[in-house]
Amino acid sequence: MRAIQVRRNGGPEVLELTEIDTPGPGPGQLLVEVAASGVNFIDTYQRSGIYSVPLPFTPGSEGAGRVAAIGDGVTDFAVGDHVAWAMTPGSYAERAVVPADKAVRVPDGVEDRTAAAAMLQGMTAHFLVTSTHPVAVGETALVHAAAGGMGLLLTQLIKARGGTVIGTVSTADKERLAREAGADQVIRYTEADVAESVRELTGGRGVDVVYDGVGKSTFDASLASLRPRGVLVLFGAASGPVPPVDPQRLNSAGSVFLTRPSLAHHILSRAELDQRAGDVFGWIADGTLTIRVGATYPLADARQAHEDLEGRRTTGKLLLVP
Repeated sequence: MRAIQVRRNGGPEVLELTEIDTPGPGPGQLLVEVAASGVNFIDTYQRSGIYSVPLPFTPGSEGAGRVAAIGDGVTDFAVGDHVAWAMTPGSYAERAVVPADKAVRVPDGVEDRTAAAAMLQGMTAHFLVTSTHPVAVGETALVHAAAGGMGLLLTQLIKARGGTVIGTVSTADKERLAREAGADQVIRYTEADVAESVRELTGGRGVDVVYDGVGKSTFDASLASLRPRGVLVLFGAASGPVPPVDPQRLNSAGSVFLTRPSLAHHILSRAELDQRAGDVFGWIADGTLTIRVGATYPLADARQAHEDLEGRRTTGKLLLVP
């Protein structure tokens, strides 16, 4: 079968399309014909070596497709079932081995591509607004990169919970997408100072919570945008990792809170995985959540997908389609 392999850490050029043996499912595993795999910033962190992964490896942390074979001991799935998964490596391939306890069944009426696009970012948005900082009616949130895959999902879920969204974007087209998703106010960070604009929009108070998946280039503005005892949720590093922070800065900013959560720690049990995935699929079905696929790429163009993602030339979700 064909798969993308990373044999050395580096830029997008290290993503190589290769022929490898089709794996067989071991005990407790599924072999899945991949219909689509999601492209996420965590894939770029692993490719570059920011996150250490033993070499060589096949990247890709989420996907969806049809079960082609099952391993010993699997009782909850059968050949032909449509399943999706997240936080499981090896999705940039025509077939992937997925632990059965990490897979969820795709409901009728949800296409595989939509499921692949919804798993990692959808469940991440879920825990960010329900667990990390449960957004309350009347609260105001600052969402960075509001036209990206995560930004669009966060905006919709914050609005569904009765919150107000201030989004940041770089262009007029991205502003339009953010507003269509429900953003109440949009700041073009290429034209205005984000923290100053937030203060103006909130009457000097600041926001209750900042959702920041950008990292290095936005951290200072995020901190300066919070109200006293507000929460800075740092969930990614699209612009690079944030340098070490003196905890005294949190005091100076108003006794604010800083947290760096990840999805893996929010789907530790089967019950939690089922709950978060079930909620996301339910929101898609009832129209609460719209998944916007910004671009699809053939497997051979994984390099281009990474270049586009890291170059901030994208909106919505990116998919590889084997």
